[in-house]
Amino acid sequence: MSESHEANRWADEGTSLAGYTLKKEEEEDFTFDEPCLKKQKTSSACLGHPTSLPSSESQVLRNELNMTWDMMELLSTLTCVERWVCVNIITLLREENTVPFIVRYRKEMINHMDADAIRDVQLVFEELCSLAKKTQSVIQTLKKDGVLTAELEQNLRSCRSADELDHVYSPYKKGSKLTKARRAKALGLEVAASAVLNTPHTLDLRTWVKPGTEGLSSVEEVATGVEHILADMIAKDPETLTHVKTLCENSFVSIQSSVSKSALKEREQKSVQGDKKIGAQKNKNQDIDKFHLYFDFTCNIQRIQPHQTLAINRGESLKILTVKVNIPDRVKSDFTRWCINNRWRLKTNAREDVHAIIRKAVEDSYKRLVLPFLTRSYRTKLTSAAEKESIAMFVRNLRQRLLVCPVRGCVIMGVDPGFRHGCKLAILSPTSQVLHTDVVYLHNSGQQKEADKLRHLMIKYSCTRIVIGNGTACRETESFFADLISRRCFHPLDVSYCITNEAGASIYSVSPEAVKEMPDLDPNLRSAVSIGRRVQDPLAELVKIDPKHIGIGTYQHDVSGGALKAALDSVVQECVSFVGVDINICSETLMRLVAGLNAGRARHIVEWREQNGLFINREQLKLVKGMGPKTYQQCAGFIRINPQTLHRGVSRTVSQYHKSAPKKGKGKTCVNVPASFNPLDQTCIHPESYHVAQRFLSLVGGSADHIGSLVLRQCVESKVSTSSVEELARTVDTTPETLKLIIDGLTQPPGFDIRQNFGQADFKQGIVSMNDLRVGAVLTGRVDNTTLFGAFVDIGVGRAGLIHKSNITLDKLPVSQRRRSLALGPGERVEVRVLNVDTQRGRIGLDLIRVLQ
Repeated sequence: MSESHEANRWADEGTSLAGYTLKKEEEEDFTFDEPCLKKQKTSSACLGHPTSLPSSESQVLRNELNMTWDMMELLSTLTCVERWVCVNIITLLREENTVPFIVRYRKEMINHMDADAIRDVQLVFEELCSLAKKTQSVIQTLKKDGVLTAELEQNLRSCRSADELDHVYSPYKKGSKLTKARRAKALGLEVAASAVLNTPHTLDLRTWVKPGTEGLSSVEEVATGVEHILADMIAKDPETLTHVKTLCENSFVSIQSSVSKSALKEREQKSVQGDKKIGAQKNKNQDIDKFHLYFDFTCNIQRIQPHQTLAINRGESLKILTVKVNIPDRVKSDFTRWCINNRWRLKTNAREDVHAIIRKAVEDSYKRLVLPFLTRSYRTKLTSAAEKESIAMFVRNLRQRLLVCPVRGCVIMGVDPGFRHGCKLAILSPTSQVLHTDVVYLHNSGQQKEADKLRHLMIKYSCTRIVIGNGTACRETESFFADLISRRCFHPLDVSYCITNEAGASIYSVSPEAVKEMPDLDPNLRSAVSIGRRVQDPLAELVKIDPKHIGIGTYQHDVSGGALKAALDSVVQECVSFVGVDINICSETLMRLVAGLNAGRARHIVEWREQNGLFINREQLKLVKGMGPKTYQQCAGFIRINPQTLHRGVSRTVSQYHKSAPKKGKGKTCVNVPASFNPLDQTCIHPESYHVAQRFLSLVGGSADHIGSLVLRQCVESKVSTSSVEELARTVDTTPETLKLIIDGLTQPPGFDIRQNFGQADFKQGIVSMNDLRVGAVLTGRVDNTTLFGAFVDIGVGRAGLIHKSNITLDKLPVSQRRRSLALGPGERVEVRVLNVDTQRGRIGLDLIRVLQ
């Protein structure tokens, strides 16, 4: 529970594939009480026949990587994804297809995997490519130094992780001390070591003795040198390492942490100093106390949770904790026995002194080389798994925060609360235009005067919704507005308010983008605008802010910054693409986040729009500078041509467009582009499937002009009820999943938004204080942030309560959410029971009753 200090307080669509069915969620997939192991992303057996695979892909990769292992086999093993799916994913990615495009329009090739699973495969693939590149670099370095042997090169190319590569390469690094094995080899004892293994009956160590030469002056020194060479060979042997790892997997390997001597000593010294530097001492002691759970902590390596791993790592880096991996003695005895009797068994009978050499070499190898390697390997794997789980938590939280349903059709007042500098206000039109900005001082004297000003503004602009940021003075500002509402100060308006997460608003308010968008506004007032817009259209507003500043997840500074940024940027692109953008009104900032586009292409689209007027159809994108066939393929399905927008704002006639297009096309005059509106351009149907959509419309007796109408919906439902989707797909010559996507596009109402299926901000008129809470009370709330140890829920009392992960159990979740990666996320409404209330520390413990659908 102490880990909650680390959390912020407030912190697919379509389906498609020939001959495949969607994977059903199995109860066994629920893994809250299981270690964080990779779960099978696709079904264990291929239902039907895989699509035709590019058989040369694996060979091409093998030639490029030049490793002894097969990339696709290893990738399949590490990700738990079938080999044919891995081949397809890598082929698609190498052909520069984006993840959103693959997930929506290439489902038949990826066996219905979601975007997160695709990114997992992509990440592991990139890690393996990086490993192969590093291996090649190491080989070139060793070759240049003249120490590369055929055996060493084989061992290097057999490495399957960066840890293994470092284990093999570290003795040869420049600057490292000459290892015992290399010193022995320099004395010429490699031949003797080889004789121990192959012809022990002929070995006579006395022939190697050279009196006066260090390391060869006696039989004992010669034997020791041979043991060092053999120990090194044993520790670098892939088969031996695989066996010892298997032994560890079948044993109780644990990780143990304890408070460091230096931390205890420092605490004692601070206590002795008395009242000197009380503030600094208190802060230091608080830092140490944060880790009290890990002062005497032991856990099975297979059972430790990601947040525990990250906490232990942080404590170790701060020199507060000492950490070690405990491997049972039984592993050592089994390993020694196996080596002597199997892998490193002498080929012929030998004297007892030779048997003693091999036995000592095995024991030395285990203690001095294998054990440290296993410890490093376990720590690396635990950290890597914990980082990936932490990043997955960030990704899930960000996705659900971006996909919160917009609040449309009303005037909103955004409030950035404050004490000394007042509360900043911004009144926004239903289309997010700034109507008025002001500052009111609600927490000083003269409150009645400020209340009158608020009443005047609310009535003048017919504003019925207030959005309050959750920063400093939030609670007091909420109380002020709740009191005005209860006294009917805004009558006849029916006013309500909500609290929203303002994380990142201050950073955005001083960014170049905010200055460009609102040049005449004070940065503090820009924050109020941002807070209001976060409720009006969360996606459009939050994409302006670096995802890491949105206040999601935990342990942000303990994971790889590059990996976190890549994952968050990817999920932003996914959300923007799946929601879709109206090409004629969306901002350049939002447009550059569509799959296939970037800052330059988005700028060219805006320039074309300014020069030529509104886009009439998707085909006109081909006239934009930098829009090649691949870019068009990737972005076209996510770009919408909204007929309502066209009717409101077409600024040029078709004939005017025809005259200007060749002039502005710059080298694209040969592109044959129609100049009429295509109703399919307003849907999620990709242009590559338009001919299939037209065939299907003819089959059901409908017209593209009636997209989303009740008549067309009835025609489609009637046809699907008499013939299965599979039969209809064969009739129109496509895959069932592509046809399902087409059916969705044709039957969804005009302006359909996938965010309609997600929760909206909760507006209320009164407040409840923390003091009103009673143990056992049942409340409804909304998940504000999820962490690796639980979920924080806003229950409307000014402090988020924590549902510890132990209280998020299988029976309390809908079937669709019984996977770790889909459990609870920001924005979900839940019913909870109060378990405990600690008003002094501001903590509320909750139990999950159920998720509200």
